[in-house]
Amino acid sequence: MRPEPDSPYLSDASGLRGCASEVLIPEDEAALSQILREATTSNTPVTISGSGTGVTGGRVPDGGWLVSLEKLNSVRVEKGFAVCGAGASLSAIQTAAAPSKQFYAPDPTENSASIGGTVSTNASGSRSFLYGDTRRHIRALRVVLASGEVLALRRGDKAPFEIPVLPAPDVRKNTAGYFMRAGANGEPMDYMDLFIGSDGTLGVVSEVEVTLLDVPKTLFTGVVFFASDDQALNAVDLWRPVSGLRMLEYVDAGALDVVRSRFPEIPAEARVALMIEQDVTAGEDAEEAWLDRLEASGALTDDSWFAASATDRERFRRFRHGLAEAVNEIIRQRGLMKANSDFAVPLGKSRDILQLYRETLEREFQGQYVIFGHIGDAHVHINILPPNKAEWERAMGLMKGFAAAAVGMGGTVSAEHGLGKRKRDYLKLQFTPEQIETMQAVKRRLDPQWLLGRGTLFEVPAAFAA
Repeated sequence: MRPEPDSPYLSDASGLRGCASEVLIPEDEAALSQILREATTSNTPVTISGSGTGVTGGRVPDGGWLVSLEKLNSVRVEKGFAVCGAGASLSAIQTAAAPSKQFYAPDPTENSASIGGTVSTNASGSRSFLYGDTRRHIRALRVVLASGEVLALRRGDKAPFEIPVLPAPDVRKNTAGYFMRAGANGEPMDYMDLFIGSDGTLGVVSEVEVTLLDVPKTLFTGVVFFASDDQALNAVDLWRPVSGLRMLEYVDAGALDVVRSRFPEIPAEARVALMIEQDVTAGEDAEEAWLDRLEASGALTDDSWFAASATDRERFRRFRHGLAEAVNEIIRQRGLMKANSDFAVPLGKSRDILQLYRETLEREFQGQYVIFGHIGDAHVHINILPPNKAEWERAMGLMKGFAAAAVGMGGTVSAEHGLGKRKRDYLKLQFTPEQIETMQAVKRRLDPQWLLGRGTLFEVPAAFAA
């Protein structure tokens, strides 16, 4: 079908809007393969669409065909794994796994995201402190190349060509550029890892086999409030080694102020919060241990929140999700795109980057920013809330400076969201022109006509520009 200019298929959560000559919705992998063969024959660019929750414009088409994988949404649960169509949502996977007391560990904030989209960006979330990113939980992929050829890849399968090795930052999470690393013991890396985190530019994931874990028998969950940032940061350093800790999230004063209207029970004196969740081992008195930790750290213990039930844990999830929703709503009301970061640094630089953010933003955008996110991984998100387009442009200039600073500290310009179209220029801050050309040579090998995700991650080479 030919999309209307206001079609939801032409934008994503970034606010970026594009154009396409056709929107195609294949019924199955065979139909997807046929579409790609026709695109290759007609030299038509193809952009792949998941559920539209991405924040970097990766699914936003720049002409050509947009192919939605929404109908490839099957989920089959087995003991220890699930086989999912690329269009299946994370919430559908969790719902299907729940009766067998299993769950899928990666926990991006938006559970309506499609599994194919999260593979494309190597997404992660609040539980990544313990469980890591999407890559760690993928057992197998089915990938359709631009030619229409279907690859069935499993862990241990190697590429039919040599994949060069590029340097990687010393961070816990990274999804900037292609994953091109040496494998275990110097062996070639697994072929499927090349496609994970490639922003849909190398091939189209049609099916994903994910690892499922047993639901923990006991969880200790809390939102811990502090009167000062220093107290909270000291607590982060002390709590990182806690066994079984699967969530260690940070919410600054500005972020708390944004959600106070939705959660009036936030204590008035709270200027920062840490969200924690621990998988408690049998026989451990987690409540007593955490009471000691909170008192030692100077937390507002009596005013903090702790989960006594699944209902309480759902309330905390809504608190975390509500923060992102509130920020997005402010941006939408102002008619702007998000001015947000996805940078991560080595753990030893966590305080340094946070201090840089705070000092700069207090000087340049006082009262117009929030910082929250995965501080356990030294990966917090800045969201600047400028009042108009001119100030948005200034905010984006600061973001580029922050990106360069993160790289200077040994970090990455993208930890979990990918770079898409909006942030592709950041790739040049982390990699040399020669290293970027090495990535592009891999793309030309798998997609010689440069059809997939044109304009995502890389500028369109002159030879392929319309």
